Amino acid sequence: MSTHTTLPDDERVQLLRTWLRGLPAELQIDHDSLSVASADASFRRYFRVATASAPLIVMDAPPAHEDCAPFVHIAKLFGQSGVSVPSILAEDLSQGFLLLSDLGNSTYLSALQAQPDSVPALYKDALNALIAIQKTSTTDDLPHYDRERLLNEMMLFPQWYLGVHKNFTLSDAQTVELTNVFNTLLDNNLAQAKVWVHRDYHCRNLMLIEHNNPGILDFQDAVYGPITYDLASLLRDAYVEWPEAQQIDWLVRYWESARAAGLAVPVAFDTFYQDFEYMGLQRHLKVLGIFARLYHRDGKSGYLKDLPLVLKYTRQVAARYRELMPLIRLLDEVAATEKGADSTQVGYTF
Repeated sequence: MSTHTTLPDDERVQLLRTWLRGLPAELQIDHDSLSVASADASFRRYFRVATASAPLIVMDAPPAHEDCAPFVHIAKLFGQSGVSVPSILAEDLSQGFLLLSDLGNSTYLSALQAQPDSVPALYKDALNALIAIQKTSTTDDLPHYDRERLLNEMMLFPQWYLGVHKNFTLSDAQTVELTNVFNTLLDNNLAQAKVWVHRDYHCRNLMLIEHNNPGILDFQDAVYGPITYDLASLLRDAYVEWPEAQQIDWLVRYWESARAAGLAVPVAFDTFYQDFEYMGLQRHLKVLGIFARLYHRDGKSGYLKDLPLVLKYTRQVAARYRELMPLIRLLDEVAATEKGADSTQVGYTF
């Protein structure tokens, strides 16, 4: 979590200070050390406090907008798999405050940029941690990533990306074609083996830590769903791009390890790769909608710079499969209404 300097002086911060002062003295919190750690794409904020031994993180999740209970529940579930998640040292769910162990300042994103030689080791760690979580999965402890939930996410694409961001209105024929593409993706997604799904398993939510790397954050929206989802988040990350040959190399390594671990991945790699592509496309469509919504509804412009990469992934996958070609036609029609259509790069297929 990157550190910012100016501490807001709002009502939530005052409530948080009061709560911290009421915590047990043995925590040895330095109450004057409260500083901003990071903000979230949601309403959550994170602060850092010093103690006599090690810094701690305070999560502020306003109850009107956020619920801390899933974070507490999932931290326990994921912790049982042996991966590194924050320890919960104090909680007040009614006020929306949690005191957590600090997994440090070094996100995967910053580590990848600062230490390019560390890339293979970091991704090996991330894939091993993912398999550990997936092996521990149970059926009934998390909400199911069902058809309705997956479809509602993709609907953010026509609503926010096309409708609001591109000011593009779908014709009846285009709506039918897009619905067919959505159903093709959903049929594949829902036929995959199911595991615990972090849902945002990417370079901003993985922390480089010294022992039992990586530290895993932002898992409060986890569900029980398709096994390739977190792989798509990690290897087709909205914030960092890897050559497709590298993506496939990591994917093969994961697939071999997952089979060895007894996870129900397809026996044929080409089948598994298509599952990964279709799942990734579901996520890319959702993310295009979310990034557009963050800008137009929430005034967060920082995500606009990440739209081109997500659109690139979207086009690459859709161009590889005949049943997804209507999506390419639609994107070309949207682009044609702007200055010059953008081109499609296809790359690898099997």
